[in-house]
Amino acid sequence: MTDSNLLDKMLPEEESLKGSKRKQKEEEAWKPQGPRDPFAMLDSLPEAKQQEIQRALHLFSLGPSLPKTLQQAKSHTYRFWDTQPVPRLGDSFVTHGPILEGEASVREEPYSLPSGFSWDTLDLSSPPVLRELCTLLNENYMEEDDNTIRCEFSLEYLQWALRPPNWLPQWNCGVRVHTNNKLVGFIAALPAEVRVYETDKRMAQVKLLCVHKKLRLKRMTPVLIRELTRRVNRQGLHQAVYTAGIVLPTPLSSCRYWHRPLNPRKLTEVSYPGLRQNMNLQRALKFYRLPEVTKTPGLRPLTKEDVVGLHALLQANLRKFHLSSRLSMQEVEHWLLPRENVIDTYVVEGDAGTLTDVVSFYGVSSRVLNHPVHTGLRAAHLLYVAGTAADPVDLMEDALVLAKSKGFDVFSALDVMDNKSFLDNLKFSVMDKSLHYYLYNWMCPNMSPDEVGLMFPN
Repeated sequence: MTDSNLLDKMLPEEESLKGSKRKQKEEEAWKPQGPRDPFAMLDSLPEAKQQEIQRALHLFSLGPSLPKTLQQAKSHTYRFWDTQPVPRLGDSFVTHGPILEGEASVREEPYSLPSGFSWDTLDLSSPPVLRELCTLLNENYMEEDDNTIRCEFSLEYLQWALRPPNWLPQWNCGVRVHTNNKLVGFIAALPAEVRVYETDKRMAQVKLLCVHKKLRLKRMTPVLIRELTRRVNRQGLHQAVYTAGIVLPTPLSSCRYWHRPLNPRKLTEVSYPGLRQNMNLQRALKFYRLPEVTKTPGLRPLTKEDVVGLHALLQANLRKFHLSSRLSMQEVEHWLLPRENVIDTYVVEGDAGTLTDVVSFYGVSSRVLNHPVHTGLRAAHLLYVAGTAADPVDLMEDALVLAKSKGFDVFSALDVMDNKSFLDNLKFSVMDKSLHYYLYNWMCPNMSPDEVGLMFPN
């Protein structure tokens, strides 16, 4: 090849190279200056890669640092909770009352957040804000340890769970990122009348503590709890009740989850935790088969006209437990009146027209991740079952039949109240997960699960 031919070949390549570099410079001129937003970087990755990263973060941030049993808790150091007015692990009380008397003056200024973050009181009456909260919870609130099933909240569920008649807007604490206003932390509470043994106490009922996965190592959770405590104290309340799936100082009562499959085929296909390992699909379908119709005479959905009678029925039943709610008429209507895809309540009307029994359950949806067929699961969670006339096993079997007819895949219940009277008979299986009840700034003797009558969706 001559020099002339070589030069002729190189000139177009050089022009092409110059054009490529010019185009690259033009594209870079429009790029934002400074470090890229890590949240945007994660969102730009393929979903499979996002799940891989989130699984690693989940195991790293939620692993051995959070004990799930009392045995693990004994060797754990609680840097935050050791500074709070809560019973220490191993403490035993025979007396009742506050651990620390309420202070005369309460801090007026919010607690300081790490640099780059700010407080926000969420206006849950605003649909855009509620959608933001949905996104935060659905991506970060709770999921199985193998990152295959994740809770998925709806706007209707959050309106029901966080906006009862006595809700206070200032008790919805949010944390936002300065640069993009992204919501990355949340904690809420509701005022509640709670009966602890023989004491009626107005306190805060803490719900839905959530911190973005990438911020859990920044110790954002203690700051959220401190700030909520400050806001509650500003209202003159100094006690709180809350639940958690991990062991903190110190559980008032520890209860177990029980699950009853309604759609064994689907649960098997998504490897739902808690299924009986020694049972193949055909045997499971036969074992968990339910009647097509209910059997309790007079069973029907709750109506608004039933609220007065239901209030009396519930209050009479809840008085026999050591920990329970003292619900107002308005609260009974809010928590139990049926709402589509949120709460279902059925009552039994006796011959005299009075209500004799009630059973209610609320729905929790979950997203199934990386499955070729199924994208979601629906679980019915038992709220209340109480009565004086119907057989409790028959009434609960009817609840299973009704839940299955509404498309639920599994029915979940805690072994609180009188629930153990039907769990084994109706083929519930005990899970390896517990729910622990806690009281903040209140001491009293511990209680067994069947002495707990306080239920609140969380």
